[in-house]
Amino acid sequence: MKRLTVMLTVLLFSSFVAFAQQREGAHPSAHASAGPAHVGGGHIPAHGPTPSRGAPHAVAKEHGDEHRTFRDEPGHPEAPHVHADGDRWVGHDTGRNDAHYHLDHPWEHGHFGGEIGRNHVYRIEGGGRDRFWFGGGFFAVAPYDYDYVNDWLWASDDIVLYDDPDHPGWYLAYNPRLGTYVHVDYLGPQ
Repeated sequence: MKRLTVMLTVLLFSSFVAFAQQREGAHPSAHASAGPAHVGGGHIPAHGPTPSRGAPHAVAKEHGDEHRTFRDEPGHPEAPHVHADGDRWVGHDTGRNDAHYHLDHPWEHGHFGGEIGRNHVYRIEGGGRDRFWFGGGFFAVAPYDYDYVNDWLWASDDIVLYDDPDHPGWYLAYNPRLGTYVHVDYLGPQ
């Protein structure tokens, strides 16, 4: 009888711990206000970034060909990202004249025919940073953004597309799992 009581106690305690961990992980946004602004964890921004009002030449000159730093708070990624608290797009501030995102022929392959914005989540179906596909279209990450997709899963990550208000010909592909985004070029239909 004593052995049965101990086993039931252990089982009950284990169940309680598992329930508490599951509950804590179920709502990551609930913990956003407790510390630094939350990034990733499934959050999808309500809208894309607003056009940059900053001084694009100063930002471009300051950083030259070197990659900028985006880790604005402890625990945040070293990549352009979106704060879940307020949907602030960190890193989208270089303006229209950023040479890293210049295309000689914007929209050379047309516009993506699928829906874009927060209500349209796509699953990456395969490929890599140079050419990947989802939603019936092929895309490529901007070469300047290659380092920011090292943690992306090219056969299973979700993606949400937003218009880029500053760089003609580019979309912003946002990864809800990581909370990061990159510039992507539409390469045409599958």
